[in-house]
Amino acid sequence: MQKAVFCDRDGVINVDHGYVGKIEDFQLIDGVIEALASLRRKGFILVLVTNQSGIARGMYTEDDFWKVTEYMQDLLSYDLALFDAVYFCPHLKDATVEAYRMDCECRKPKSGMFLSAKEDLDLDMSKSYMVGDKASDLIAALGAKVQNLILVGDHLAQEKEALKDLNYTYFKDLKAFADSL
Repeated sequence: MQKAVFCDRDGVINVDHGYVGKIEDFQLIDGVIEALASLRRKGFILVLVTNQSGIARGMYTEDDFWKVTEYMQDLLSYDLALFDAVYFCPHLKDATVEAYRMDCECRKPKSGMFLSAKEDLDLDMSKSYMVGDKASDLIAALGAKVQNLILVGDHLAQEKEALKDLNYTYFKDLKAFADSL
C-alpha cells in the first residue's frame, strides 16, 4: 500500500478566483510546484480531490474542467510535480444543469472521491495526508480514515466553527506543509 497527499484544488493549488473553469483564470499559488515535487520525492502519491459545482451551475463544462486540468498538469510537469490521479465532483443538490442535480457521495464533505482513490491506487489512508482550505475538505478526508489533516490558506476565521471538533494542523500554504515533512 502507498501513502498519498490529497489536495483540494482552488485555494490550495491555485488562487481561488471563484469557479475557475477557464485557463485564463487559473493561477498557481507561489511555491506549489516545489511543494508537490518535494512531496513526490518523499514518496507520496499525489491525488487531487476537488468539488467543481461550477459545472452543475452551468458556468463551465466538464470539457472546460479537463482543459484547465491539462493546463495545470502541463505547468506541474516541468518539475515532475504532476498529480497521479484527479478526482472531481460536478454534482450539486440544487444544480441549474439537470444532469448534475443530485445528492451524491462524491461531493465533499462526503468521502466518495477519497474512497475511490483508495481503491484505485491501493492507498494506506492512515499514512496519507489531506491538504485543504476548508473544513469540508478535512471532514471528507476524515470520513475515509485519513487522520493527517492539514488546513492551509486564509479561511481560518471563516471556518473556525466548522473546524472546532477536528484535529488538524494549520500551515500558511502547501509549500510550508511540504517543507515541514
